[in-house]
Amino acid sequence: MALDAYTYVFALGSMFALLEAYNNGANDVANAWATSVSSRSVTYRQAMILCTIFEITGALAVGARTASTIKNGIIPSTAFGDNAGVQLLAFACSSAGAAIWVMWCTRNSAHVSSTYSLVSSIAGVGVAAVGASKVQWGWSDGSGLGAIFAGLAMAPFISGCFAAIIFLLIKYTVHKRKNPVPWAVWTSPAFFLIAGTICTLSIVYKGSPNLGLDKRPPSFIASVTLGVGFGLCLLSALFFVPYVHAKVVKKDDTLKWWMFFQGPLLFKRPPPPDAETRKAKVPNYEVVQEKTTESDSEDSTTAAKLPKGSADMEIAPVGAADSVRDSEKGPGGLVEYSYAQYQQLLRDAEERHHANLRKTKGPLGWAMRQLHANRLSAGSIHETRNLIAMVKRLPAMVIVALLYGTHYDIHTSQIGIRNTPEGRRMERVYAYAEKYPNEVEHLYSFVQVLTACTASFAHGANDVGNAVGVWAGMYAAWSTGHPSASKAEVPMWQLGVTAATICIGFITYGYNIMKVMGNKLTYHSPSRGSSMEMGAAITILIFSQYKLPVSTSMCITGATVGVGLCNGTYKAVNWKRFFLLFFSWVVTVPIAGLIGGCLMGLAVNTPHW
Repeated sequence: MALDAYTYVFALGSMFALLEAYNNGANDVANAWATSVSSRSVTYRQAMILCTIFEITGALAVGARTASTIKNGIIPSTAFGDNAGVQLLAFACSSAGAAIWVMWCTRNSAHVSSTYSLVSSIAGVGVAAVGASKVQWGWSDGSGLGAIFAGLAMAPFISGCFAAIIFLLIKYTVHKRKNPVPWAVWTSPAFFLIAGTICTLSIVYKGSPNLGLDKRPPSFIASVTLGVGFGLCLLSALFFVPYVHAKVVKKDDTLKWWMFFQGPLLFKRPPPPDAETRKAKVPNYEVVQEKTTESDSEDSTTAAKLPKGSADMEIAPVGAADSVRDSEKGPGGLVEYSYAQYQQLLRDAEERHHANLRKTKGPLGWAMRQLHANRLSAGSIHETRNLIAMVKRLPAMVIVALLYGTHYDIHTSQIGIRNTPEGRRMERVYAYAEKYPNEVEHLYSFVQVLTACTASFAHGANDVGNAVGVWAGMYAAWSTGHPSASKAEVPMWQLGVTAATICIGFITYGYNIMKVMGNKLTYHSPSRGSSMEMGAAITILIFSQYKLPVSTSMCITGATVGVGLCNGTYKAVNWKRFFLLFFSWVVTVPIAGLIGGCLMGLAVNTPHW
């Protein structure tokens, strides 16, 4: 393989590796943050900022740990002999196979695991490149396919157990009390203790390869971990508890966010004179809302009014029921939509969203107006009018591709038409979930921001290592001319670039998954969501400690089901949606493997001279 061919394959493979990382952000990260956004604890834009900070932090601190498993655990470096070109080509085809499959699924709002797509693609490439006998199908000291695919069943179950335990503690410590609000206030520092301890332990235990902690004694690990955890707990007791106590318990709605710096002095702050005669001014965290109130979160202020019985945090189009003739109404006056009518209502809702964007100022508003004013007319693309329109549309299309996701309204886009099969199914699921006071949920909305950041840190620690593994292998083979060594270091710049690409994928295209994942499995609220995210984060960090790639999507799904079952009945979970997700995980293995294997087989056996 000539030097210019090495460079060509490396460039092509790098493109697919970054595309796979982009799709990872648009798919897995979006699913992880869907819980917080759907629970109205954060807006989509706030999620973008927090995700970027903690994703990159987790990647740089811990991310290299799972990279070695992806790079060398499935196809040993020795299997390539001294042929760096074949290894380079193998990793390029692996990235391409995973990227193609996940990209297609994300485009069609289908939820799959980016981790298992990449692992399956590597296995398929290994069969085509070095033969099935050279692929590590067994446990292989915890780095083979047997160990990785064991997580397919273990990770969701373990995550569900952790999440259920955390939520049951909240349920019986706070929600079941006669006056739950003070209990929620005084117990909230425990979450800061857990989050700080878990994140710190993931960095110092067994030593972060990027911080030189691999030879530290157990006493150092214990002191640093507990010190950070209890320190964060103390800070929350000094600043967070007084703030939320004044805000919710004293019902002081004149309090500004920056006043939390006053700390314990807020306990002495007198409440408003009429505090006892009014409720605390907090957002409405109900999934199904009859109307939009002044206290709703930022994303819900533009929501249309919900007809009675609409499902999911899903906004039925305004006037949808009025546009249907009486003859099309079912028993009890409920509207029975045909498939064509339902699809039209979805298109109408999207058009209303675009009409709102066209009224905004800034680059995106200009781009949406430009696209609307220069729509393609009848005839082929070669018509003069269409060619001119296309030239005018190109700059606007670039801006929309970059900024459309940052302005997407997740709540109003989760369309649920009244009396559709899924709408009725979700109504039944929500009916089995007990609804807790908004004042209590408001407290846990702050906690959920913390748990979401912890989950994002965990994703950066695990999935960035997965995504960068094959890229690091390609870089080593290209730069040295020899197959990547099993103990080769993963360059820090590759971790940073991969983490940034994952964040860009979430920011620009994550809405496509988030809008369909929202509350589809069970009823969400901040107290439930914080339990789900913490349970998933703990599971991911445990697996990453043992260099086992695990799917963030599977962990958050397992945690969601675990919390849903805490309602006391299996009927509080949408099992149809769960089995659809499980089916997508299973079919990912052969499909991604076949795509990667076929690409490698074609590349290796291409006629050459």
